[in-house]
Amino acid sequence: MRARTSSVLAASLVLALSAGPLAAPAFAAPAVAAAGTSRPAGPNGEALRAALAMVPGEHATAALVRVGGSDGGWRGSAGVRDLASGRPAYPHALFRAGSITKVVTAATVLRLAAQDRLDLDAPVQRYLPGLFTPAFDEPISVRRLLNHTSGIQAGDGLGDDFAELYAHRFDTLTPQEVAASAIARGPEFGPGERQHYLNINYTILGLLIEKVTGRSYAAEATRLVLRPAGMRHTYFPGTDPAVRGPHNRGYQTVERPDGTTELFDVTQWNQADRWAAGDMISTAADLERLLTSLFRGRIVPEPQLEEMFTTPANLPDATRSAGLEYKEVGGEIFWGKSGSRYGYSALVGGTRDLSRTLVYSVNATDAKSAEPNPVLDRITAAALR
Repeated sequence: MRARTSSVLAASLVLALSAGPLAAPAFAAPAVAAAGTSRPAGPNGEALRAALAMVPGEHATAALVRVGGSDGGWRGSAGVRDLASGRPAYPHALFRAGSITKVVTAATVLRLAAQDRLDLDAPVQRYLPGLFTPAFDEPISVRRLLNHTSGIQAGDGLGDDFAELYAHRFDTLTPQEVAASAIARGPEFGPGERQHYLNINYTILGLLIEKVTGRSYAAEATRLVLRPAGMRHTYFPGTDPAVRGPHNRGYQTVERPDGTTELFDVTQWNQADRWAAGDMISTAADLERLLTSLFRGRIVPEPQLEEMFTTPANLPDATRSAGLEYKEVGGEIFWGKSGSRYGYSALVGGTRDLSRTLVYSVNATDAKSAEPNPVLDRITAAALR
């Protein structure tokens, strides 16, 4: 089973599943679409209802959708909270946000930079002495971690396929162990030479946050981002495998030896190894608050906010900035982030002027697959038409 990285975005035409100030010659923002768009005002409610009519079904057991912006909004939910009872899905459920955690981590780092607690151009080796081996003889700036151009390889996990990972779902692999295993492999490429989206960049950023502040990652991310954004229902579970509060259960399709399939309940899962790269639990309303607060400059001030809308100019095919990714849809640029954990696929994004925003949580039955999911595709197409 192939792991899904940004395939939710690519397959769904979306913003995807990570710079320097605009004046810096090494980085540049993508071109903004010309004034005047063919997208009609307001989301396509009929198409969104048709997308949710597919749930529950083969591809998802529940779905929550919030479309917002200055040109109109739409809310909807479908499916069941669990297969055993068949009760309607919670419309305001908590869910695993996966790699959307990276948006919060990036915003935390940028706020610390705005407070002169760290320097985005300084090498991370200076802040985390003893972590890197002599193989990392080139300095890796904090900015390279933010936009996934560090060259650090992926760290260890608890398995290579669903069966192995599921067997270890209650085990703990610490961020420190993940980082040490990645560093032991040596660099994949020189800093800035390529953009390779990997969790390890944000795992190390989590360690950086703790080193600079002397407080836990969860405490600093809550203080600097969650509270200012009004995200009262969002939290970081640590080693707790449960989702605390009303939630729709997640399921994974597993093929039996005879070719038939069954659904495994994957709701409870220790996400400690995902940490600052992907362990956050949130709600659709909270993610909408995060997006609007960020894009309006209420969390990260200028000029640091430009890091979230700036990609490496020396890598013309790069689409990732600090915590976000951009995608052109219908002549407009959408910025956002997707995330997936087994049983849960989520996305948050919108235009920079917030004329159109989209948040969804879909309890996909194959959330980590690289194959397109028609429910996600149809929601995205209807919301960002």
